[in-house]
Amino acid sequence: MKRTFSIMVGGAMLLSLLSCQKGEPQKPLSTLEARGKATFMSNCIACHNPNPTIDGSIGPAIAGSSLELVTARVLTRSYPPGYKPKRDTEVMPDFPQLKDDIPALHAYLNSFNKP
Repeated sequence: MKRTFSIMVGGAMLLSLLSCQKGEPQKPLSTLEARGKATFMSNCIACHNPNPTIDGSIGPAIAGSSLELVTARVLTRSYPPGYKPKRDTEVMPDFPQLKDDIPALHAYLNSFNKP
């Protein structure tokens, strides 16, 4: 009986921890965020982790990135003034064809762990 209780308590604690896990938006995605997710999955996951809160094989975690950073990196491979890169690499190509998708991509990257 004591063992059964311990297993039940342990299971409840595990479920509680998993529900607080980083990495997934806590609310359904808006239309703009869903478009950004599609853009991210189609263009970014070759280097960045499919979960943007986690570092990728080449690119860093990018959840929460500012609009200025997303715009600069996607369009010109540069950084906004005063920004210190997370990694000292210059392998990211530019994606000028994504100019119209930047607001959606930014919205998706900022949808993580928001109430």
